[in-house]
Amino acid sequence: MLSALTTLRRRAKAVHRNLRGARMAARALASTDHPLLAHIIPVRRCNLSCTYCNEFDDFSKPVPTDEMFARIDKLGSLGTAVVTISGGEPLLHPDLDNVIRRIRTNGMIAGLITNGYFLVADRIKQLNRSGLEWLQISIDNVNPDEVSKKSLKVLDKKLQLLAEHAEFHVNINSVVGGGIANPQDALTIGRRAVELGFSSTIGIIHDGSGQVQPLNNEERRIYDEMKSWEKRSFTRVNAFQDNIAQGLPNDWRCRAGARYLYICEDGLVHYCSQQRGYPGVPLATYTHDDMRREYLTEKGCAPHCTVSCVHQVSIFDSWRAPQHPAISSATPAAELVQIK
Repeated sequence: MLSALTTLRRRAKAVHRNLRGARMAARALASTDHPLLAHIIPVRRCNLSCTYCNEFDDFSKPVPTDEMFARIDKLGSLGTAVVTISGGEPLLHPDLDNVIRRIRTNGMIAGLITNGYFLVADRIKQLNRSGLEWLQISIDNVNPDEVSKKSLKVLDKKLQLLAEHAEFHVNINSVVGGGIANPQDALTIGRRAVELGFSSTIGIIHDGSGQVQPLNNEERRIYDEMKSWEKRSFTRVNAFQDNIAQGLPNDWRCRAGARYLYICEDGLVHYCSQQRGYPGVPLATYTHDDMRREYLTEKGCAPHCTVSCVHQVSIFDSWRAPQHPAISSATPAAELVQIK
């Protein structure tokens, strides 16, 4: 049962988080010269092996803590607003709590994406103390199958623990597409999330090769029903996914490499988890000139992109700074400013 003290702390932190988010949104509208969101990988290893996932292995060692600190400090120096820790499974990193504290010390909002398997009451309380501000778990089905073990049956007790102890925001993401056998499971998962006091979203999952197929009629019905819960949704930018659900391209300006950074376990900056290798520049040497170049660079993968977090941050700049194909990394900064 949720204690009065936990409820009070949760509400106070929510108010503080929302105020910070509003300030960061205002700053994002006023200035384009800083990242809004960075995903950082502290460990590529995962305890699961979901067949659609191309973002894990079963052998990688955690990134040393000092190196994680250096990367987070660099993101802070670039003016990054939000840092989300992902993986692999980030809870496998032995010093994750101090990594979270380092994010907060740099004045950035700290988030975590986890499969939830390692969450117990004490671990959740440690995340509270570290300053974690939001957490997301994707649950793929009600019962585990050969595609995914991230099931409500396995994770429901973890969700109950989060409802009882977490002082941070919790979002539960359910999915359709990508070989999920029972799309109606998404509704069951979403209803359970709302029942426990969490926000609920639905995503369109890619297959094992990173591609997305249009939703069939039943998947689309479930997708539309969950979208009708919009007031409970963690994100309200849905036009991108609506087109993806119909197999239609999106016409937008992807700001990956500038407003959004994906930093892999090797410390390289990539456009996103599905476009690793571009630009492939070490974060340690990444500059505002690199960001300005990528801000103005047209991304060939954008029309059929499925990475919703990149869609969300790019919304801030949808009306300004038309993009151009592959601006050279040797383009002088003065010319980049003129193009902008």
